[in-house]
Amino acid sequence: MSGSESYIKKLSTILLDAVTDKDPLVQDQVCSALGTLGESQPEETLRACEEYLRQHEKLAHPYRTMILRAMETVVSSHIDKLDKDTARAIIFLASNEMTRVKELVTDWQQAASSVLVAVGKRFICPVMEEMLTKFQPGLLPHPFIVQTLANLSISNVFGMVPFLTSILSTMLPMLSLAKHDSMRVVFCCALQRFSESTLEYLANLDQAPDPTVRKDAFATDILSAYDILFHQWLQSREAKLRLAVVEALGPMSHLLPSEKLEEQLPKLLPGVLALYKKHAEAFHVSKSLGQILEVAVSVGSRTLEVQLDSLLAALHAQNCVPVESPSPLVKSNQKEVLRCLTVLACCSPDRLLAFLLPKLDISNERIRVGTLQVLRHIINSAAAQMEVKKPFILSSMRLPLMDTNNKVKRAVVQVISAMAHHGYLEQPGGEAMIEYIVQQCALTPELEPEKLSPDGEELTADSVRAVSVSTLFLVSTTVDRMCDVLWPYLLEFLTPARFTGALTPLCQSLVQLAQKRQERGPNALLIQYDQHVSLPSPYAIITRLLAVSSSPYLGDKRGAASLRLLQVLHGNIHPSLGRRWDTTIPLLLEYLDDHNEETLPQKEWEEKLLMFLRDTLTIVSDNTWICQLSLEMCKQLPSYNETPQEKNFLYKCIGTTLGTASNKEVVKKHLQELLETARYQEEAEHEGLANCFGLCAISHLDNTLAQLENFVKSDVFRKSIGIFNLFKDRSENEVERMKGALILCYGHVATRAPQELVLARVESDILRNMFHYFSTKVLGIKVETKDPTLKLCLVQSVCMVSQAITSSAQAGSFHFSRKAELVAQMMELIKAEPPDSLRTPIRKKAMLACTHLVPLEPRLEEPARADMIHSCLHSVLAVLPEHQVDGQENQELLYQDTLHALENLLISLLQQDMTPQGLQIMVEYLSPWIKSPQGYERERALHLSAHLLQHFLEHLQVSALVPFHNLGLLVGLFAPRCTDLWSATRQEAVSCVHSLLYLQLGYEGFSRDYRDDVAERLLTLKEGLLHSDPTTLFHTCHSIAQIIARRLPPDQLISLLLTLFESLGDLDKNCSRASTVMINCLLKERGSMLLEKVPEIVSVLRSKLQETQEEHVLQAAQHSMFLLASQHPVAVVSSLLGSPLPFDSHICTLWRALAVEPSLTARVLALLLEKMNRDVPFKESRTFLLSSSPDRVATLLPLAATCALYEVASAPASGPAVLELYPQLFSALLLRVSCTMGVQLPRNLQAKERRSSSQAARSLEPCSTAVEALRAMLLRGSSEDVVQHMDQEGGWEMLGSPEGHEAGVSLLSSAMAKLAGPRLPLVMKVLVNAQSSVYENQRITSTAFLAEVLSSNVVNDLMLLDSLLDSLTARQKDPSAGVRRLVLRGLANMASGSREQEKMEFRATSIQLFGHLNKACHGDCEDVFLEQVVGGLVPLLLHLQDPQALVASACKFALCMCAPNMECEDLEAAFQKHLQEGRGLHFGEFLNTTCKHLMHHFPELLGRLVSTSLFYFKSCWEDIRAAAPMLTGFLVLHVEPEHQPQVDLEQLVMALQFLLRDPAPTVRVKAAETLGHLVKFA
Repeated sequence: MSGSESYIKKLSTILLDAVTDKDPLVQDQVCSALGTLGESQPEETLRACEEYLRQHEKLAHPYRTMILRAMETVVSSHIDKLDKDTARAIIFLASNEMTRVKELVTDWQQAASSVLVAVGKRFICPVMEEMLTKFQPGLLPHPFIVQTLANLSISNVFGMVPFLTSILSTMLPMLSLAKHDSMRVVFCCALQRFSESTLEYLANLDQAPDPTVRKDAFATDILSAYDILFHQWLQSREAKLRLAVVEALGPMSHLLPSEKLEEQLPKLLPGVLALYKKHAEAFHVSKSLGQILEVAVSVGSRTLEVQLDSLLAALHAQNCVPVESPSPLVKSNQKEVLRCLTVLACCSPDRLLAFLLPKLDISNERIRVGTLQVLRHIINSAAAQMEVKKPFILSSMRLPLMDTNNKVKRAVVQVISAMAHHGYLEQPGGEAMIEYIVQQCALTPELEPEKLSPDGEELTADSVRAVSVSTLFLVSTTVDRMCDVLWPYLLEFLTPARFTGALTPLCQSLVQLAQKRQERGPNALLIQYDQHVSLPSPYAIITRLLAVSSSPYLGDKRGAASLRLLQVLHGNIHPSLGRRWDTTIPLLLEYLDDHNEETLPQKEWEEKLLMFLRDTLTIVSDNTWICQLSLEMCKQLPSYNETPQEKNFLYKCIGTTLGTASNKEVVKKHLQELLETARYQEEAEHEGLANCFGLCAISHLDNTLAQLENFVKSDVFRKSIGIFNLFKDRSENEVERMKGALILCYGHVATRAPQELVLARVESDILRNMFHYFSTKVLGIKVETKDPTLKLCLVQSVCMVSQAITSSAQAGSFHFSRKAELVAQMMELIKAEPPDSLRTPIRKKAMLACTHLVPLEPRLEEPARADMIHSCLHSVLAVLPEHQVDGQENQELLYQDTLHALENLLISLLQQDMTPQGLQIMVEYLSPWIKSPQGYERERALHLSAHLLQHFLEHLQVSALVPFHNLGLLVGLFAPRCTDLWSATRQEAVSCVHSLLYLQLGYEGFSRDYRDDVAERLLTLKEGLLHSDPTTLFHTCHSIAQIIARRLPPDQLISLLLTLFESLGDLDKNCSRASTVMINCLLKERGSMLLEKVPEIVSVLRSKLQETQEEHVLQAAQHSMFLLASQHPVAVVSSLLGSPLPFDSHICTLWRALAVEPSLTARVLALLLEKMNRDVPFKESRTFLLSSSPDRVATLLPLAATCALYEVASAPASGPAVLELYPQLFSALLLRVSCTMGVQLPRNLQAKERRSSSQAARSLEPCSTAVEALRAMLLRGSSEDVVQHMDQEGGWEMLGSPEGHEAGVSLLSSAMAKLAGPRLPLVMKVLVNAQSSVYENQRITSTAFLAEVLSSNVVNDLMLLDSLLDSLTARQKDPSAGVRRLVLRGLANMASGSREQEKMEFRATSIQLFGHLNKACHGDCEDVFLEQVVGGLVPLLLHLQDPQALVASACKFALCMCAPNMECEDLEAAFQKHLQEGRGLHFGEFLNTTCKHLMHHFPELLGRLVSTSLFYFKSCWEDIRAAAPMLTGFLVLHVEPEHQPQVDLEQLVMALQFLLRDPAPTVRVKAAETLGHLVKFA
């Protein structure tokens, strides 16, 4: 045995040992791996399997079955590679396996049989030798021996048939030995297969190895077998056996001698038919019956005649059986039944029809459908035999044609289709069939399907129609003989309304038929009307096809189909039209192709069709032809009562045609008839009638107006409107409708008639009659209608009249005396509409009318103008959105049209005063709506504003450079809405600001086409406003403010800011915040020029804070104050200090706003210190002449500064600035305390103080104010311990009282020394300077503080002793005894002081951040690093399956970082694709791809990678143990075989063998799979 064979045997044995695994997935993978071995080394693998089974006889049969199946797979794929010895060994093994036990163990024995059959395809003789040893005469063989022989006869026909005679002679005696049904079934199957293979052999004798084989050779044996099967076994109670017998009898009958067959048929046929009653699934019965019938007919059997009735009855019943299950056998059975009936039709057509056709008269659905199916089948399959039966068959269709059942209808259509192909429809009665097809094409779609029929099939009229449409088209296009039958007969179906649904298929078929006839010659298409009197006239055809084309996409795009038919019929319509229509109709078709049902502009399409009609009438130029056409159009009008759109279009066609007619009497007659016959109760018809009169008035204005007047005077009309006859002839509602229609007619007449003629008739005829119909006098009192339809008609007509006047060339000189009356009437109608909902277009039409009326003379008076604007705005902007109105749907389009009408009206009004003042007036009307609490109102108002501004900009005419004085005001109104809660509002607001900036540029002298880069940036910011993310919104808002700041003239800045300050209180919090952002941006960008305006701005901010307590307004005001102070700190501090004392909460808020940023806060604190120290702290005055000493009254500026210091220091953000100025603040405030003890408030503030004390507000008393400021300063200066100590000891109260002041100072000094020692040097430096103060109190305070410090060791620690002693010594001669006393106390304190050591400990933590490993790799370390990467590759790959997600994620990251250093683009791309963070990983796919690239670029790494992965075979984690062999397998799969020496195969195989015993099934599966891959190294 070679090394390769030994290796394969070893792999195979390992896998075969694993086949007993308990897990089905492992078993499947083992078999798959065996298959993989077999693909590469089939012989060695098969020998290994054979040897294994031979040596392991005790292996249980389920595992033997698996191995045999694997063997069969290998044999089937590589039979050509097997040598004889291997084949014999396999044959012997399989035979033994198949027959080892007598009992049936189907899976095992079937697997062995399949191996034998697979080998027998090439080695038939050895297989037969083995089989025949176990197929001995007189002994009942193993069932699978017989089954194997049967299967061999099918799989190898030419090899097996020569054996069959001997097999049959041996097998026949065995039949009587078979007592069990199961064995009999096996014999039946074998006989069936033997017969089938014999028949195939005989049918292909030219290819057979022995062409001398004849059917006779098998006849005797088959006859003997037949006797047993038919006479004995067919009677069995076992259904399975009966079916096996009948399946065998079919092919066996072909091998019976003819005379024996004839002899057996009288018994055979009834015997087979009887099985239909015993078996629900009848396919095998029908198939066998078909085979028997075929052979019976082929031998000319006379028995069939006798059996025919029973055959037909049974087969017909089978065809009518409902299809209760979706089983393929049921459908197959029907095909076999029809095949049987075809056989009978060919031999006995008369008998068949005599049986079949009467069944059509039975109304039962199943019988009728089944009969029709049979009839269609025999028409197609037995055409020659049915030729002479055509009239008979046609006449039998009478009742089926009347059936309303959809299934019957579909079956009838299918029969008619078959008839068309075979010449039936050319016979008398054929036209009825064609009409039936057209009727089905016209079926309307059903909303609900029919109820489920008993057979479970659902069928709708749609499916019947679809079948009919395709049938009509196929018959028209593919059956040449039908051309003369269908042409021109199908034209008859064009005009009747009941065939409307069939128009598209009719037109398509007629076009195809016409094109075929054109091929015969130029005149073949012309219709001979004298021979076809029932055909529609040319006028009827063009009218019909034009009318239905107005709805071109209905009914499967009937518009295009109708126009194509018109084009091919041009010669029959009028001989002059051909060339013109060849140009115009394709353009119409192209227009339809460019649109669809949703995008087609209906009005534009109808206008194109009318243009086509006008063009056609011009080409014809025959008044008689035109009058005939108009007559036909009027005649067809009632046909369209159910389709209003098409009827209205036909009205337009009539108006167009009458307009072309020159015969005035004909025009008069038709107009009169139209008025008298119109269905006024149908609102939809009003528009059509009015359009007709308008179009007619183009050429016949006088005649048209005269007919309208005459109709009003006629009896028809007078009966309707007389008050006493109001309810006699027609209802009141109908009278209103009639009036409305007449009013509408006048409107259309005014619009369409020549403009030069209309102006003269507007007031005298048209408007007079319109208002006469609208307002009726009852008993002399004017009564206006409440009917909305009549109102709408009036409004629409007024709109049309006013538009006609405006568009007239003489409009400028026309004085419209009824203008104010019309406007007032329109306003009345608008005000009468419900304010919160929109149900009719009255508002829209009324505003459109006003839009056209506004420019006409005389000009509207101001009250009327204001009323118009207010009313129109309220009637549109206050309408609730569609989703908020109950029962109101699909009104969005109407609302948009109404809004557009309002927009045009406002523009028309603006056009009369195109100045900045005129613009502002219009915006002021909109302003309340722009600030409305309702979002939808704001959106609409902004939309209107944007359009007004755009119009103003587009029509701007600047004759001189004048200022746009209200720019700031307008920008301030619109800019905050850039962050409105509604997205659309935000977009419109940006557009408004954009237009305003360009208006400013225009007033500055820039041309209209100038594009400013800064202003254009606004449009790019719109995208940022699409979404409602606050961060994005306010960032965009800030950018908008920057653009405004760059383009706003300086003189407009304050008006803009003041407007924005007003917007801080906006109800929409977003807009309020936007105002904040914009104010802040403007102050930051342009605040430097606002110095003079600081007091005004401070005042405005204070008032805004007084108006609202909203948190965001508070923050906005504070930030504005901060920005203003950043640029003008002196002015801001001065303005704030000028505020009345005591500071109210709003001023306090503004003070605290100055503590936001340390540098500004430090500047403000320094200014306050300066203000506090600049003036004397008090003034002396004698309140009473007799008082012993003067009163001290506090000065206002130092007092205000002290209060301000307290507010600033109270703000948490002031900490850094307080720390920066700590010594100055501490010293100044301590000294301020000392010099305000006993100081009184000015008289005017004393009253305020008393009032505030009653309200528990903070005291304004000067000394208390200073103490509070000092305390606040210490808290903010990080000296909380000092404050706490003072609080606990009552130090603040002592400090503020004359009696305890010194003690309080000492307590404070002691606390500072203990708790804030590092602060003392600079504090003492300032206090030393204060010892020379002019105020005794300040000298006492400073000395007391310094003296107490000497009692602490801090003076030694801070090396302050010498300087402090020098200072105190200098005060020994101070004029104040109090100062001198304190000096002595200080010296005493120094002597008795104790050192106190304070220790502080600090803890430090250092964190070192390491960079990514791959980034550290460069220069000399690259090779070393690559070595590390390779070493870590396997662990990283395997730990992608780590059970800890964090570890797996880290591996992903590490692999991605390592990939670039491997210098392999494929590998790097794979890592980047599969290992993206957050994306799921398909591990198998990734590992396969990775191994492929590794072995392609780095094959030398195979050994190292495999040996590393072996280590992980023993991992404690199941997923990694499964991944390790998977990695190994993929590496082997993708490496070239020459690299095998890198791998220690023995070690690897042993490791995998070990894994096959792993407790985890997933691991065992992967191990088996990898073992299969190892065949590569064989």
